[in-house]
Amino acid sequence: MALPKANRLKSRKDFQAVFREGIRRHSSHFILRALRPSSSKKPSLDTATSDKPLSSTQFGVSISTKVSKRAVIRNRIKRQITAALHDLLPKLSPGWRVVIVVKPTAAESKCVSQQFLQELEQLLVKAEVFDGHS
Repeated sequence: MALPKANRLKSRKDFQAVFREGIRRHSSHFILRALRPSSSKKPSLDTATSDKPLSSTQFGVSISTKVSKRAVIRNRIKRQITAALHDLLPKLSPGWRVVIVVKPTAAESKCVSQQFLQELEQLLVKAEVFDGHS
């Protein structure tokens, strides 16, 4: 199941802003890059998304061919991640922009969706993206 359109990072500028200004958290299968909602800080270079009021949390998934040369495997991992994120959406604080980078160990370990869910939840807690942690 895909994420709702309001919860997807779409443009290259959004991804670049998260990588340039966001915080970084690591786990065994993922690198999480998260950009806090801009409330009082100066506007960034990408004014397309910073002009909006506090909106829903947006996610992007980055998975390179280093993870697997086969698109079938990369797409399966991406579907598992989006399914796990779909379960976590109601618990998240609004306005965050998050990029999840998949490490090559995710394809090697034959991880299942439940493991991805637990690991993503731990990363989001570390990054303080959950409600009540910001």
